[in-house]
Amino acid sequence: MEKIDNEQFGKFLMQLRKGKGLTQKQLAEKLYISDKAVSKWERGLSLPDIALLMPLAQLLGVTTTELLSGKRIESGAQLSVNEVEALVAKTIVSSKAERHRQGNAARNRVVLFCLCCALCAAEGAFYVWRGHPLGALPENVVLVELLMLIFGTYFTFFAQETLPVYYDENKISFYTHGPFRINIPGVPINNSNWGPIRQAVCGATMAVMALFPLLYLVLLYAAPALWAKWELAFTLGAVCSIFIPLYWVGRKYA
Repeated sequence: MEKIDNEQFGKFLMQLRKGKGLTQKQLAEKLYISDKAVSKWERGLSLPDIALLMPLAQLLGVTTTELLSGKRIESGAQLSVNEVEALVAKTIVSSKAERHRQGNAARNRVVLFCLCCALCAAEGAFYVWRGHPLGALPENVVLVELLMLIFGTYFTFFAQETLPVYYDENKISFYTHGPFRINIPGVPINNSNWGPIRQAVCGATMAVMALFPLLYLVLLYAAPALWAKWELAFTLGAVCSIFIPLYWVGRKYA
């Protein structure tokens, strides 16, 4: 079954926006979203959420049917029942395709998280096999692994896929969900950058979780004096490394 033609939709949207004398930013502000979201629509990279279709059509002076069709419908002309059903079906298919994409991304995160946990377990087993009790692991290594496990578990399994609307309506630089709270000073969090932020945090925490114990094991046998001298610097670098991509991605897609 066909879905909405993203490219045709985007071109029609751009034509309507310019006809109203609006910039992408002005249109975005009226919908309480970011101008980057409008840019993606017009480039055919994505489609608006179903909840935005009606207010978007009203702002641009067209019907929802015209907006989804990607063309003007002549005054007095009526779509046949089959045409209406086909249009609705395309909208449903497009919505399902987006949910399918999100589902695949979620499964990929889970698989990657499980692989990182397995690698950490293998590193621990190697440490014990070499004659060291797990209790002898440096506190900094244990602390970093615990922090990465907490962040990785939350952002993999429990973080919201979509933020409440008030994040798009206001410049909020912190995210709260149950007992979890994260603050990004100077970076407004909204639905445009939340997905990339979540992906960045997942990737960074998993990388640190897998690589930091490996770094310790390598230095333990290859250069123990180097670890002893720079243990604190390595630890701080590992913890801070998850915030660098978070800030960069947050500002890029805000």
